[in-house]
Order: sequence, then C-alpha cells, then structure tokens
Amino acid sequence: MSRPRKHSLTLRGHRTSVSLEDEFWTAFREIAAREGRAINDLAAEIDAERGTDCGLASAIRLFVLRRLQD
Repeated sequence: MSRPRKHSLTLRGHRTSVSLEDEFWTAFREIAAREGRAINDLAAEIDAERGTDCGLASAIRLFVLRRLQD
C-alpha cells in the first residue's frame, strides 16, 4: 500500500485537502464514475454525514470499504 498523498477537494464552495493512499483515491474515483457523480459532490455528501467523531479521510476510506464490500 502506498503512503497517503494530499489531494485538493472543493466541498460546498470551500477548498480542503485530504490525504489518502493512492489505492483509496483510485477506488473513490471509480465509485464516483460508476455513480455518474463528481468526486467533489460525493466527498461533500460523505463530509455532511460523517459527524464530528471521524475525520474526512477516515470517512472516505470507510465509504470506499463499504462500497467494495457490497
């Protein structure tokens, strides 16, 4: 597995950066493409649903894991 790398996202008009391993970025992009959604929109949805106990990077990893398990 690769080391986490930062990528910029725009969530509801605000720029942020998220560090994920390349494997998670690839899977996240593939999921967004399959669903016909922009990666920023999907990340914003995950961000809105994650609550305060979980960071955005962790929430995206868990999202990807759940989708791959389904």
